[in-house]
Amino acid sequence: MTLRHMKIFVAVFRHSNITKAAQELHLAQPSVSLAIKELENYYGIRLFERIGKRISPTEGGKEFFGYSLHIVSLFEEMEKRMKNWDVSGTIRIGSSITIGTHILPGLIRNYQAEFPDLKINAIISNSSTIENHILDNTIDLGLIETQPEHEGIQAVPFMKDSLCAIVGCSHPLAKESSVTLSDLAQYPFLMREKGSAGREILDSYFSIQQLNVRPAWESSSTQAIVKGVAEGLGVAVLPYLLVEKDIQEKTVRMLPFTRPLSRDLNIIYHKSKYLTPNMKAFLSLCLAYGRHT
Repeated sequence: MTLRHMKIFVAVFRHSNITKAAQELHLAQPSVSLAIKELENYYGIRLFERIGKRISPTEGGKEFFGYSLHIVSLFEEMEKRMKNWDVSGTIRIGSSITIGTHILPGLIRNYQAEFPDLKINAIISNSSTIENHILDNTIDLGLIETQPEHEGIQAVPFMKDSLCAIVGCSHPLAKESSVTLSDLAQYPFLMREKGSAGREILDSYFSIQQLNVRPAWESSSTQAIVKGVAEGLGVAVLPYLLVEKDIQEKTVRMLPFTRPLSRDLNIIYHKSKYLTPNMKAFLSLCLAYGRHT
């Protein structure tokens, strides 16, 4: 059993497909199949269930993936460090769109001031995509607005973001000192699209309070929602980070909730990931940022 076997196993696990794994690794398909068979014979367990063209990991395969990912990522880190000893290397960071727009630029600026020779690769996408990048080991650390869905991902809250209600400046609720979700539910609701972090959190609050709210308008654009609210088309609940500027410019009116609504912003990484000193330093920077925000 060699490191090559582990690299092949990790690729097959990620793709759930022998052919795709072979293409990624630039190997012949029979070589990949043989490596998996050799692993199964060596450990005396079945690592994958084969159903048609797709394969699914067994419980033993899932357990082996945790060890394999840790060993492979540790080896890759050693390779980068030893082959580029006089260069600090690269850290790969992923971020959800809200965090990537409003928080990540400042974090990276502060991080690069501390590590000026370190290369930083960043990916900005929705939270579920960032989770997949973590699982695929194509990024090292992620910053997302939700709790990760996959049990293999570790989440560390680094700051809180409040949700706020916004209405048009001439809206009937604009003169209120505070509101509840029940108050807002009496008016047309403008919401983010299904699957977005903000929508999932808002839907969960509606469910807890047993409110049946159907959106009058759904959009993937926060600014489209803000413009609609400003024109009196309805009300909205959005992360304060996204609408702070519009509130300050009095494009819309913010109404505090009688009982504040908030959410955790999380740093995520694979539970089996070897965290380098550079990664730990970035994690610490995020935690420090959250404490002083």
